[in-house]
Amino acid sequence: MTTAYLGSIEHYKRLLRGQETIDLSVAYRKQTYMNRCCIDSPNGALALTIPIVNPHGRTPVGEILISEHGNWRHQHWNALVSSYRQTPYFEYYEEDFYPFYHERNWELLAHFNEDLHHTVMRLIDPLPLLKKSVSTEIPYYQVFASKHGFIPNLSIVDLLFNLGPESVYYL
Repeated sequence: MTTAYLGSIEHYKRLLRGQETIDLSVAYRKQTYMNRCCIDSPNGALALTIPIVNPHGRTPVGEILISEHGNWRHQHWNALVSSYRQTPYFEYYEEDFYPFYHERNWELLAHFNEDLHHTVMRLIDPLPLLKKSVSTEIPYYQVFASKHGFIPNLSIVDLLFNLGPESVYYL
């Protein structure tokens, strides 16, 4: 497995169960979740993509540079806020994610993803998993489910903003 931008729920399930490890030596591949994620929005699943500097040849994921064109940080933050501000835990976690879109700049995609991953892991607090695992595929609360139905396997932030500290039990 390779790095992922706000990885999917399934990505985190595999990581937490020790079924996968992150390998930054793998060559970058287009159209993967290395630099994109899917969140819930009023209009259904919404893909957010971090622009990258076009890699040459078989560039390892660990060497992929983030491109700063297109004001993507502002756009991604606005998408997260408009999609999740009405969820039960957005305000609780907002300060944890805000710096990734406003205060710091990362040159390498792998470093950005790694720092986001560490933030997510701290917020999930996988310690309860060592005691008891209640992993499930049952739909959880999503703000827009009444409008377009439950959307499975979105970004981990969907789970965090909707379930908060209970997210770990879903994983």
